[in-house]
Amino acid sequence: MDIKNNIISYVEFNANDLEKIKTFYHKCFGWNFTDFGPTYVAFNESGLDGGFEKTEDTIVNGALVVLYHKDLVAIKDTIIKTGGKLKNDIFSFPGGRRFHITDPTGNELAVWSDK
Repeated sequence: MDIKNNIISYVEFNANDLEKIKTFYHKCFGWNFTDFGPTYVAFNESGLDGGFEKTEDTIVNGALVVLYHKDLVAIKDTIIKTGGKLKNDIFSFPGGRRFHITDPTGNELAVWSDK
């Protein structure tokens, strides 16, 4: 996979009911879905691939923008040095590894890599 660094490559939303959200987006917009266990479903055919993560929490701002970078350690260090805060350190998931940060104003983002 040849993905450019520093681009928005994926977006994640929270959802309280994955079956209901799949039905809604498929019927309204024609999106297709791939289930990854009971708490995550990915979507495509939306212009930008993404997914829904199951949560029991009240959803206030449920979108998570996910950036790509081939060197997670290097970009994590750069983010921290320039005022970002580490929220979740690097972890593995089906398809790669990622971490979560908050920017200097509190927006949460994730950075992932298939490397």
